[in-house]
Formats: sequence, C-alpha cells, structure tokens
Amino acid sequence: MPHATLLSRRRFTFATAAASLALPAFAQQQGAWPNKPVRIVVPYTPGGFTDQMARLVQVGLQTRLGQPVLIDNKPGANSLIGVDAVAKAPPDGSTFGVVIAAYAANTTLYPKLPYDPRKDLAGVSLMGVSPLLAAVNIEAPFKTARELIDYARANPGKVSFGSSGNGSAAHLTTELWKSLTQTYMIHIPYRGAMPALTDLMGGQIQLFFDAPTGLINQAKAGKVRLIGVAGDKRLAAVPEVPTFIEQGFAGFTGSTWAGMLAPAATPRDIVKRMSDEVARIIRSDETRARLDAMGTIAAGGTPEEFDAFIASETTKWGKVIRTAGVKAE
Repeated sequence: MPHATLLSRRRFTFATAAASLALPAFAQQQGAWPNKPVRIVVPYTPGGFTDQMARLVQVGLQTRLGQPVLIDNKPGANSLIGVDAVAKAPPDGSTFGVVIAAYAANTTLYPKLPYDPRKDLAGVSLMGVSPLLAAVNIEAPFKTARELIDYARANPGKVSFGSSGNGSAAHLTTELWKSLTQTYMIHIPYRGAMPALTDLMGGQIQLFFDAPTGLINQAKAGKVRLIGVAGDKRLAAVPEVPTFIEQGFAGFTGSTWAGMLAPAATPRDIVKRMSDEVARIIRSDETRARLDAMGTIAAGGTPEEFDAFIASETTKWGKVIRTAGVKAE
C-alpha cells in the first residue's frame, strides 16, 4: 500500500474516533438545562407583590442561567388560572410559577381545584415572607391596637375591615385577629388591594391588613396610621411600628409570602439548580436591601423546606377558613 494512502486512512480513522468521542459531550451540552427560554408564570396582574417578587429574580436568573427569563402574567380566579397553567406545563424545566399565601388557602377554600397541589406541583424555593401590617383610617377613634379592640368590643359591628378578596391573606389574617380578640367586625371584600386602601383613606372602612409594600408609603405620607406588625419582629422599613406580640397579643402572626413552584414531574436536578440560583439571588446584599424596603424578609430555602412550609400554611389557614366559614367568591 502506498505510503500516502496509508497515511490518509490513518488520519481518517483518527478524525472519526475523535469525532465519536466528542459526540457524547456535544449531546450532553445540547441537552443541558436550560437550553431554551425559561417562563415564570405569575397568576396575578403586573405590579402587585407576586409580580414584584418574580421580577426581582428575573434579571439575576437570566445572567446565571444564560437564557432569557420571561414573566407571563395569567391573572384570574384567585390565582387558579395561572397555577393550573404551571401544573399542566411540560415538566422540562421551561416553566415555573410564583405564588403567594392564597395558594395554600385555596386548597381549603375551593372544594374542587383544577389541579392537585400534592400531585401536580412541587416546591422550588420560598423567596420571601411579608408580615402583614395593620392600618387604620387616620381619623378613626382609635390610634393603637388596644384602643381598636376596646372600641370594637364596645361597638360590635361598627368597625368594618377591607381585604383584597375572600380568602386572601389580608382577609384570613383579620379573621384570625377577630377570633383571637373575640371581636365582631364587618368584612368588606374588594377586587384587589388598591380599592381597599383607597376606601381606608376615604373612611369607608376603618381597618385594613395588607402587605407592607401597599401601606408604607401611604403611612409615611400621613394618609393612614399603622398600628401593628403581624410578625415575630419589627420591620426594618418601619422600625417604629411594634408587633402585635409586643402589644400583648401572644402568638398572633399573619403574612403573605412568595415562593416558586414547578410542575411535579420536573427532574429533581433541575428543581435543585433553580432553587440554588434563586437562593443566591435572594440572599445577595442588593436583593436583601430591596426586600427590606418592601417590608419583606428574605428566605431562599430548599425545595423540601418550601414543601413543608406550604403544608404548614395549608393547615393553618384551613383551620381559619373552616372556623370563620369563609366561602370563595
């Protein structure tokens, strides 16, 4: 065999072997997650607490994952539409969802859900917890939590409180407050927090529990009065406002929170990777500072921790819903 032909065949064999060795690595690289844009479903309209929390991690995730991260707002039916979209999405790591406390309450609030929370969805990470603030009308005849309770007991049914809807964190926290203090107050449900806050400032209602983001600026502008934090400790954004526990109402807490979910069959390594990335972003100094200003406590736990948290919240709010006889709208 001529020397040139032999050399050519050897070169071909070497090149073929090298190419076949490279194929598994290339295939692995092609199949690595994420290899396409990632969608985060927000089951509420833009601008609210849930949407803010999703957008808080959006840019950081794009940088860390190397793919576009898109926010998809799917509001309606007290978050059921958006959550159902996550539950029924392909479990390939391309779709996640951000939910709040209503997600846990809905399990009891609705006799039949379009999805099974235990079978169709899995926790990724608890992102942040916002203890609710209680605000009263600036002209109300009570200026503290104790004065409010004394007035409500002396005037049953004369205090009305607003919420962003039946079964919302604001509604259930106030129902828990009523039960603890043995008071009778009238619930006025609204379609969102802003209409309730507007009526609080106008005097149509006297009390409103809500996430700090909606109340802090109005309180600093002198339009509402903050009377307590429904958490274990004071908030950095309003350090002058005492907790209800400090004021003698032992054990009273109520919060909204934001956390990320995935379709249940999403591979665990993808869920773990997303959980780790969310935690890194949430726990960064820059994000913590932004959360502090929102009155939100940074979290960033593991998928297992978030699943346990959801179970605990479902039990807590389920009891309140049954005791108060709360019905879905």
